[in-house]
Amino acid sequence: MQNNPIRIGTRESQLAVWQADLVKQLLEDNGHTAELVFIKSEGDIDLVTPLYAMGVQGVFTRSLDAALLNHRIDIAVHSMKDVPVLLPQGIVQAAVLERASYKDILVYREQFTEDSIAQINHGLLSADNQQLSSLLIGTSSIRRKAQWLNHYPGTVIENLRGNINTRLKKVEESNWHGAIFAAAGLERINVRPENSVDLDWMLPAPAQGAIMVVARTGDDKVLDAFTPINHHDTAIAVKVERDFLSALMGGCSTPISALAQVTPDGILFKGNIISPDGLEKVAVEKTFSKEEANQAGTLAGQYVLEHGGREIVTAFKNAK
Repeated sequence: MQNNPIRIGTRESQLAVWQADLVKQLLEDNGHTAELVFIKSEGDIDLVTPLYAMGVQGVFTRSLDAALLNHRIDIAVHSMKDVPVLLPQGIVQAAVLERASYKDILVYREQFTEDSIAQINHGLLSADNQQLSSLLIGTSSIRRKAQWLNHYPGTVIENLRGNINTRLKKVEESNWHGAIFAAAGLERINVRPENSVDLDWMLPAPAQGAIMVVARTGDDKVLDAFTPINHHDTAIAVKVERDFLSALMGGCSTPISALAQVTPDGILFKGNIISPDGLEKVAVEKTFSKEEANQAGTLAGQYVLEHGGREIVTAFKNAK
């Protein structure tokens, strides 16, 4: 047990504080004292510029990382999908918590019929359905935009930024048909509306739904405190997904999706890269043995690169 409280760095959004409070509770359950320290991030300050236009690498994590390296805090808590695949020098992963829902959801308005919503859930809504004419969907995620346009070309995608409550209010007040959110974020703070549907066909961002705790390299007391908190299967799955992202030379602002699930037979992996206009897609789906776990994401990424993904990556980087 530590004499001094473990200082937990967090952003000030409702979701970030919920996640930090969860970590605080887990530490206290294991005999440690802890306190929250609030840090503003660039992603919270600039709510207008689309994420993919902000030079996004670490836009939600840089301020916390700086506070960690400057010893203002002892750990930082992140939505893991926001964390660059290469951590800054001097910072290491302390734990990954058990994953919540990895799914994306559509929060929709009254323009859709019940039958259309059921079809959207499974990705079965026909592209020539009259409800798809002049469709307006909100999201700031290039990944969600690419997948939606691949399924439903012709949709107009509107930029949607801000914290969860701000985005939900904007959808409610807009003339849009709906907007795409991460299920985990809305469900964790109990604001998922009834007028929402899982997008079962949409693959998530690598590590979506997982919470990551980082600490300073060599801070053994803090790192030891997180050994019993780390969720082994989630840590394996998100590592595979982030290795896939890394193999495709992507960051959190690229149209790359991945989902790894640990099963009794090994690791079931699905991943893809889609051009931002939705027109080109390269996908992979494979079961890897547990012995292949350390290489699974890299192998899947290499497959995608060799089957047309490299051209999509190159075109995307050249267009930025």
